[in-house]
Amino acid sequence: MERVEDERSSLAWFLTGARGIFSLPAMILMLSFVGFCSLTVQAGVPPEQVVFMTGIVWALPAKVILVSSVLSGASLATTFLAVTLSSVRLMPMVAALVPELRTAKTPTWLLLVLSHFIAITAWVFAMERVQQVPRPHRVTFFAGFGIALVAANMMLVAVVYRLVTDFPPIVAGCLFFLTPVYFLASIWNSARHRVVYLALAAGLVAGPLFYWLLPEFDILLAGVGGGTLAWLAERFWRPRREAGA
Repeated sequence: MERVEDERSSLAWFLTGARGIFSLPAMILMLSFVGFCSLTVQAGVPPEQVVFMTGIVWALPAKVILVSSVLSGASLATTFLAVTLSSVRLMPMVAALVPELRTAKTPTWLLLVLSHFIAITAWVFAMERVQQVPRPHRVTFFAGFGIALVAANMMLVAVVYRLVTDFPPIVAGCLFFLTPVYFLASIWNSARHRVVYLALAAGLVAGPLFYWLLPEFDILLAGVGGGTLAWLAERFWRPRREAGA
């Protein structure tokens, strides 16, 4: 059976990845983009710019920060820094997924291109399924999913832009919030070490605190603080576990 799977063509694996847009993570992301589209309509962003932003910026929180910065009258440098900092969180995802995709023959430029598609939804989808794909076809599989997902959301935004003008703000906010909720639930469910649970719990507690103290850097500080606390706790627990063993 495994040999048959290995002999499937690259196009077949690309289409297999593309069919992932009908998965639960992709559907939730699309609903979140409907909420984002409502935000851009209220902000007065033209539809062609929203479609372009969907394909180029891609990560949903970065787009929300970009729109919010423009609305607040922030300078270009400030907006650039804010979007960049929000995207730094994706670096660990890239570092975790790329080794699962590449082979000795995979060109670096191709991995750099595919890294553009790595955000919460693509990372969760790929990490759950890539082990079931033969390594020589993993790049093609992920490319199919990433390209199809971005293209689908660009078309979705173009279609619904005129339809969401009457959305109440609470509905748009709830739709947008679906993606981080799903991501949190997926990480919690797939975690295998208690340090992951500790990092998530610490970040959830620290988030509202830093939002009250330093709202401009709340997510960054909560993530760094929660991760650092979990790392220190793991360093403290590990010697005692090994001694007990």
